[in-house]
Amino acid sequence: MKSLSARLSIGLIWLLHLLPYPLLAALGTAVGWLLWPLARSRRRITLRNLELCFPDWTPAQQRAVGRRHFVYVARAFLERGVLWYASPKRLQRLLHIEGPVLEALDGSRNTLLLGFHFEGLDAGWTALSLVAPRPVSGMYTPQKNKTLDDWVVARRSRFHTAAIVSRHDGAAAMLRQLKAGVPFYTLPDMDFGLRSSRFIDFFGIPAATLDVAPRLAASAQARVYPVVTRILPGARGYAITVHPAWSDFPALDARGRPADIDNDLRRMNRFIEDQVRTMPAQYHWVHKRFKNRPEGEPSLY
Repeated sequence: MKSLSARLSIGLIWLLHLLPYPLLAALGTAVGWLLWPLARSRRRITLRNLELCFPDWTPAQQRAVGRRHFVYVARAFLERGVLWYASPKRLQRLLHIEGPVLEALDGSRNTLLLGFHFEGLDAGWTALSLVAPRPVSGMYTPQKNKTLDDWVVARRSRFHTAAIVSRHDGAAAMLRQLKAGVPFYTLPDMDFGLRSSRFIDFFGIPAATLDVAPRLAASAQARVYPVVTRILPGARGYAITVHPAWSDFPALDARGRPADIDNDLRRMNRFIEDQVRTMPAQYHWVHKRFKNRPEGEPSLY
C-alpha cells in the first residue's frame, strides 16, 4: 500500500510539470491558502518561530507572514515536478542564476557550497547542477519509503551530478567528495539534533547549529560560497544567487585547524538572518528550529 501511494504521488508530481508554469504557480498559491487553516500543527510551529524571531511584530504581522509562508511551502512542493522533469531549455527560462558561478564550480579549488533552507532550495540545486561545467555533489535527507527515496535521488541526479550523499552518512562522506575535487552543496541550518551541533544564537535565541561547515572547509582547504534561492513573484521562476566566497572562513590556527568554530557559526547565522529579513515568508518556518534546548532550558514549543 505504501509503495502504491508513493507511486501515485510520483505520478501526480510528473503530471503537474505538464501544466503551464503560471497555472502551476497559481495552483500552489491556492493550495497554500487552503493548508493554512487545515495544517494546525505546522501552523502553530510557524507562528511560534515567527513570534520568537520577530518579537517586535504584531500578531497580525506574524499571521500574515505565516500565511504567505504556507503559499511558498505549497509552491515549492508542487513545482518540484518542473525542476525534476522539465527540459533544460524550459528550466533556463525559470532559473535565474547570478554571482561568481563558474568560479565556484570550475574545480580549480575544493569548494563547499552552503545552501540554506529557503523554500526554493531545490531550485538552487537544480540550477547549480544544470550549469556546472563538471559534476557536483550534494546532500539530502533520506526518505523513509524506499520508492520515494530512490525517486528523490534519481531526480536530483539528472544533471552533472557526481553523488547525492545521505545526511546519515555523515561528514566523512561529504569530505571524500570535497577532497576528490567535487564541489559539494550542503545545508547546515536546521536542528538535526545535538550530535555535531553547538548552541549558537539565531535571531537572539540559542539554536542547535551543525558545525559541519567550518570543519569540512578546514579539512578540505575549501573555499566557501553561500547560495541563496528566492522564489520570484508571480510566475517569474527563481533567483539563485551564488555569493562571493567568504574570506577567512573558517578562521584557522597555526596548524590549519578551525581556531574558533563558535565564531564561524555566528558569522554563518548572521548571514542567514540578513537573508531572512529580505524575504521572511520564504524561510522554512514549519521546522522546529529551536527544538533542542541547552541543558536545563524548557521547550519553546
